Amino acid sequence: MRRPIIAGNWKMNKTAAEARVLIQQIAPAAATRPDVDVVVCPPFTALHAAAYPDVARAAVQLGAQDMFWKDTGAYTGEVAPGMLLKLGCRYVIIGHSERRGRFGVLEPDFTPEVLSVFGETDATVQLKTHAAFRHGLTPIVCCGETLGERRAGRTDAVVTQQLEHGLEGVSADQARNLVIAYEPVWAIGTGEVCDPEEANRVCGVIRGALGRQFGDVAASIRIQYGGSVKATNAAAILSREEIDGALVGGASLVAEEFNQIVAAAPRR
Repeated sequence: MRRPIIAGNWKMNKTAAEARVLIQQIAPAAATRPDVDVVVCPPFTALHAAAYPDVARAAVQLGAQDMFWKDTGAYTGEVAPGMLLKLGCRYVIIGHSERRGRFGVLEPDFTPEVLSVFGETDATVQLKTHAAFRHGLTPIVCCGETLGERRAGRTDAVVTQQLEHGLEGVSADQARNLVIAYEPVWAIGTGEVCDPEEANRVCGVIRGALGRQFGDVAASIRIQYGGSVKATNAAAILSREEIDGALVGGASLVAEEFNQIVAAAPRR
């Protein structure tokens, strides 16, 4: 039986002080669901504050939103896996569509030249995933299609290719500690939600792709859905057979909303 995992991706929100307050509001509700892995991923500047309260440590696990694949070096602005470990991180999001420059809603100043600054590719996802495993971090590897790709009937091919390339070289033994997040780009931050049955179907496609890479281990790999997950739709999404949790964006910034999503996780 796969253990449910609900992760909050705070993105570029919350100061250190705000993070401390929010995690203290989340921890008591998380403690009522010891059967669920509850993870919060604050910005780098708030990781230490989020890890601080003793009340949160047992109930809420800490994750980062990204990392570099080198241990040390002249890489201005980057953060190494070992640094995250020292702050108490156990998880790290890798390959989020926003890091790939693939946004559900484009800001007016996001020209192609500006988008290139994000620069994540399947190749860098692969490097970061291997680095996470080397350091004992659990990678939450993201995949998902744009609206154009979906309309062209390429959803299955896109997510399969992202995982085949991004997870190349990962062993079956390592894959036991892998988490996949299916996030259709067109549903992130837009208010649009993938129909739960369709989300379940795509997660089944993902599990099939993982099976071709890792054999029987694929049955134990947890797959999350992400994309406008809210308290009002969480139960319908999380009850699906192939969906083992949620990667929550905006709703994770409001304690009451996030706590309701955690409560909606099925008791398996």
